[in-house]
Amino acid sequence: MALQSTTLAAAEDDAAAKPNIVVILVDDMGYGDPGCFNPESKIPTPHIDSLARDGMRFTDAHAPGPLCHMSRYGLMTGRYPFRTDVSRWPTQPLIAPGQITIASLAQSRGYQTAMVGKWHLGFKENGYDQPLPGGPVDCGFDSFFGIRASTDIPPYFYIRGNAAVQPPSDRIEANNSAGWSPIQGEFWRAGGIAPDLQLKDVLPRFTDEATSIIKRHAENKKDAQPLMLYLAYPAPHTPWLPSEAFAGKSGAGMYGDFLMMVDDQIGRVLDALRAAEMEDDTLVVFTSDNGPVWYDADTERFDHDSTGGLKGMKGDAWEAGHRMPFIARWPNRVAAGSTSEQLVCFTDLLATMADLFEVPLPDDAAPDSYSFLPALTGKAAGETELRDDFVMQPGARSMMTIRQGNWKLITALGSGGFTKPSRIPSGDGAPAGQLYDLGNDLGESNNLYAAKPEIVARLTAQLKRVVKSGRSRTRAATKDVARGG
Repeated sequence: MALQSTTLAAAEDDAAAKPNIVVILVDDMGYGDPGCFNPESKIPTPHIDSLARDGMRFTDAHAPGPLCHMSRYGLMTGRYPFRTDVSRWPTQPLIAPGQITIASLAQSRGYQTAMVGKWHLGFKENGYDQPLPGGPVDCGFDSFFGIRASTDIPPYFYIRGNAAVQPPSDRIEANNSAGWSPIQGEFWRAGGIAPDLQLKDVLPRFTDEATSIIKRHAENKKDAQPLMLYLAYPAPHTPWLPSEAFAGKSGAGMYGDFLMMVDDQIGRVLDALRAAEMEDDTLVVFTSDNGPVWYDADTERFDHDSTGGLKGMKGDAWEAGHRMPFIARWPNRVAAGSTSEQLVCFTDLLATMADLFEVPLPDDAAPDSYSFLPALTGKAAGETELRDDFVMQPGARSMMTIRQGNWKLITALGSGGFTKPSRIPSGDGAPAGQLYDLGNDLGESNNLYAAKPEIVARLTAQLKRVVKSGRSRTRAATKDVARGG
């Protein structure tokens, strides 16, 4: 009897260590958009809010870069995106053959792995009538259905596995919307488009695919294989294309209407988990890849602050470019309605999964990944190394930023991204960079660079160490786990 009880307990522990994992990444949503992060939001987000009600909000979580491809590279690999040439993505894969990813790690632990949505990390391109190597199915995913990049970057076509469903043989002309900036509204670029793709249908099409995967997985439960699903919505990134059910329903114009539609699609996925009786043993992680394209004039026009009081926008070194809403729901393991101030970067998802699976990472894998499992579950950290700094390169790639404790250093003047001016020359008595005490100045309004030279020197030295060493996570004795590719 004792042996039977021990065996049962071991099986329960193994099941608890292998929950289903669903990562939902939206695109260009601001810290102040969901109501659970900004009670003054003019955009109803009941399904995102339900994740916060039933799970944990992380209030100090950051994209590893404030642009789509940067952010996704870090999330997938546990490696800061400034360590590779992310500009290669239009024609070359950013993830190297054999590089460990969140998918290959899960696959090595017996998971069924699936990706749906926007990749934006490159393929080896040699014509769209040819296979597209280097994408999700070569990086640890058993299946992929999605698009190569954003729905405003041609060519536009669906990909299944490593091949175009239909090549982009038709053409679509450029479009934009009156009353918005050139990169807002119903904006898309001219280029090739596949006959079977309409931009307005992409979002619900991805939800259909994701819910089908969940349903099929539930029907095949007998194999006891857990599911990892990465659902990367290309919205509310432009073009903003809300369906008729949501048009005019928010208090934030076309953008708010489209985000309402995104929230509704997330609700469909959560409903699918519930219908499949997978809700209780699924860890759902929700976040956005980077900040919004939302100007001060938009805030004034709609009285909606998409950045939640943070400075800047997409692409910027300032907080609005990379501080993201981040929520984790795991019934009976993560306290409902809880909040964590633990510093988190998307690169940390890989180490957190390894911690969850109780497998050490190879020394050369995920060099900038720290587990946040202790914060998530409330257990003591033990030997887990916690993140205490964060290094990032903004969109302009002409400066660097480091965060340590409450101090944040930006190595030059200007936003470094979409907010103008991106760069401001120093001189005539102006400081060479920016230093902010986020504990007292989250809005980054008081530059202390000249007043705190000792803090500038300390952060500069740490920044150089992280960049030069090629890693920020401490080296440790490790054993190998299966690699992607």
